Amino acid sequence: MAIQTVNPFTNKVVRSFEEMNDKTIDILVAQSDKTFNSWKQESYEQRAEILHKVASLMREKKEHLAKIITLEMGKLIAQAEGEIMLSADIFDYYATNAAKFLEDKHLEPEYGSAYVRCSPMGVILGVEPWNFPFYQVARFAAPNLMIGNTVLVKHASSVPQCAIAIEDLFIEASAPTGLYTNLFISGERASALVSDKRIKGVALTGSEAAGASIASEAGKHLKKSVLELGGNDAFIILDDADIDKVVDWAVAGRINNNGESCVASKRFIALDSVADEFIEKFKEKLSNLVIGDPMDSKTELGPMSSEEAAVHIIDQIRKSVDAGATILLGGTRADRPGAFVKPTILTDLKPEIPAYYEEIFGPVASFYRVKDEEAAIVLANDSNFGLGCSIFSKNVARAEQIADKINVGMVFINHPASTKADLPFGGVKDSGYGRELSELGIQEFVNKKLIRISGISDPL
Repeated sequence: MAIQTVNPFTNKVVRSFEEMNDKTIDILVAQSDKTFNSWKQESYEQRAEILHKVASLMREKKEHLAKIITLEMGKLIAQAEGEIMLSADIFDYYATNAAKFLEDKHLEPEYGSAYVRCSPMGVILGVEPWNFPFYQVARFAAPNLMIGNTVLVKHASSVPQCAIAIEDLFIEASAPTGLYTNLFISGERASALVSDKRIKGVALTGSEAAGASIASEAGKHLKKSVLELGGNDAFIILDDADIDKVVDWAVAGRINNNGESCVASKRFIALDSVADEFIEKFKEKLSNLVIGDPMDSKTELGPMSSEEAAVHIIDQIRKSVDAGATILLGGTRADRPGAFVKPTILTDLKPEIPAYYEEIFGPVASFYRVKDEEAAIVLANDSNFGLGCSIFSKNVARAEQIADKINVGMVFINHPASTKADLPFGGVKDSGYGRELSELGIQEFVNKKLIRISGISDPL
């Protein structure tokens, strides 16, 4: 497995790293386990001090850290800086709120008294993706560290300098050795590592295949897992929507992070009466995007994360067209060096066409027109994925009624899907299970221990 930085703007290798051997991994896991035994005894205030320091360092080093993100996976520099700020917010959020979220819950039994206490579980393994290399780690690490767990992080092999930079932040924040540990290993070895008795749980954000592998190992060894997988989010445009504003949000929802987001808007479903206006304006805005260097503030669409990713997207488009889809816009590589794909719109999609049921991880939009909102609901639910959905209407009550019928983990009304520290993130069906962020995110890897107090003469 190649652990290396390849700049997707040039497709040139910048730096390579050696994979860790089994002896090194064993030492690191042992250290994490040892640190857990002391970290779990620290107060919330002591844990928070470390996390607040990490957040402060992130903001202080924002420009430097953002450039590493852009170098390694092609994110627009302004969005990379935004990711650093969001990550810092997540660390601060859990440092500030963990004690409240994890306080004892008092029960009211018929006899005596009882309460539920949240206790840490131990060493938790996180397997994280390349598309948001700081944010994804923050939403895994911050709540677990505040619980009192320690974390091992196997980051994507294409963002090794991001992985090192995050670990360095903890070192600079004077975190104890073993609190946060970066592992340079393959995905296969990460799955195998789940069997280690010192590891008590595992969280993965990534592909369905990777999630299935991790979940299988976790289940085999009776360990808790949380999976955040792919998405094929619907973007529903009702007949009373403000189309000009909807088009702006449609473009943002599809090309944010160069389209490489699990919760990006991917399937655009418009009611007949507004479909022509929407698709005409949507096509025009996508066709006029400025494609170029992600380090340039004028660029609106950068490269895919890798040449392999760009090739895969074009293959998905080709197979969909061969099966009957129509290209309304784009459909090819950009005529320039680097891992670029032109903004693309596909239509005439049927259930047997790959673009109908596959997630396309790039600037490719699928367009559908339907006769009414009931048809829109049926189409939105006709997916193996169930991550997010957006609904646009001037009638919020109407949109809320539709939202209740959409089988996903998150619905956004009059806005494309977004993420904040205090909003839960997660899906259903093939999009995974469990939640990250908000109070729900800190409740995943805890031992909810019942403590029951009875009088010696109380009945059972």
